[in-house]
Amino acid sequence: MKISSKQGKVWGTTQLLFFKNNVELHRISAEAGGYSSKHVHEHKFNAFYVESGKLKITAWKNDYDLVDETIITASQTTVVPPGEYHMFEALEDTIAYEIYWVELPEKDIVREGCGGQK
Repeated sequence: MKISSKQGKVWGTTQLLFFKNNVELHRISAEAGGYSSKHVHEHKFNAFYVESGKLKITAWKNDYDLVDETIITASQTTVVPPGEYHMFEALEDTIAYEIYWVELPEKDIVREGCGGQK
C-alpha cells in the first residue's frame, strides 16, 4: 500500500490515500470555481464520490458527438470509463474522493492456431 502527502493544485488539494495493484483512492478538496484540466486515462476507470459540496463532471463521449455534464452532491457517485476525456469543476467548496481501477478483459488471449496432439 502506498500513501502520499497532500499535494497543492490550482483548484485545491489532492492526497493519495490508497494504492494497491489495480485500485487507487484519492481525497480531493476543491474550492468553489476550481476546475481540473481536461484529461483522459488510457486504462483506468475514474469514479467520483462527493462527501460534501457539489461537483460537475464534464465528459466528452467517444461513441457519439455529445458532451455530458453530470452534477453530483453529497453521497452521490458518477463514473468515467477509460479513454473518455473529462474534467471536474467544484460548484461549491467540495470534499470528494476519486476511485480509480482497471478491469482486465475476460478474454485476454489472442491465439494463432488451435493446439493439438503429436
